Amino acid sequence: MVINLLLYHVLLFLSVLPAALLIIFIYRQDKYQKEPFKSLFKAFFGGMLSVVFTIVTVRIIDYTIGLIPYLNQTVFYDSFITAGIPEELCKFLVFMIFIWNDKNFDEYFDGIVYASFISLGFATVENIMYVMPGGIGTGIVRALISVPAHFLFGVILGYFLSLAKFNSDKKGRYIIIGLLIAMAAHGLFDWLLMFSDRMGGALSSFIYTFFIAGDVMLWRLGIRLIKKHQNNSLMQAQEVATENEYDQIDWNAGDKQ
Repeated sequence: MVINLLLYHVLLFLSVLPAALLIIFIYRQDKYQKEPFKSLFKAFFGGMLSVVFTIVTVRIIDYTIGLIPYLNQTVFYDSFITAGIPEELCKFLVFMIFIWNDKNFDEYFDGIVYASFISLGFATVENIMYVMPGGIGTGIVRALISVPAHFLFGVILGYFLSLAKFNSDKKGRYIIIGLLIAMAAHGLFDWLLMFSDRMGGALSSFIYTFFIAGDVMLWRLGIRLIKKHQNNSLMQAQEVATENEYDQIDWNAGDKQ
């Protein structure tokens, strides 16, 4: 009984730890104007709620598109149709409902922060659902692969949603581009992982090599987008700052380690 209770708490801790660490990371990257905890909690809670939206959406897909012969037996169906596309769509809808008109969404980097919190809210619930029955091994693998992936998909989506927010003449274009890239990245990520698992043997190792390379490229892209919007937020702050506000802003914050 005591051992089971201890294991339960270890698994629960392992389930939430990766998202917590990434939340701290992205919060610290917001160099110039920290977001209020109320809005951050709203984004994180919205991400948790998006799991419910996704489950309902996937059920609808299974009873419509999933009835097409042989389609629901393909890796493409599992990775894109019931994972990448509906999950990113539901996160996007949560962003538009909870965050888009929030008065605190007022600089470029905010889009990345809020979209990341939404994605990590989703990842936390999903992680608990997988790790609690799957055990410590599942928790370690997901901490290294799945949760960071959700975070990076959020960075991509948030980057383009900020461009849409502050470039109203190209709003629709940036929204569509961001949503499609996030869906494609998520679907391809899952496809490579699932396909390598199903193949087995030398082919599995070969495909998994592409998966690792893609994961590294995803991280490099995410960091690059973070740095771009850090710079955009700095320029944005410089443009709107008054003389009285000027001395209150640490213009070199982004260069500090």
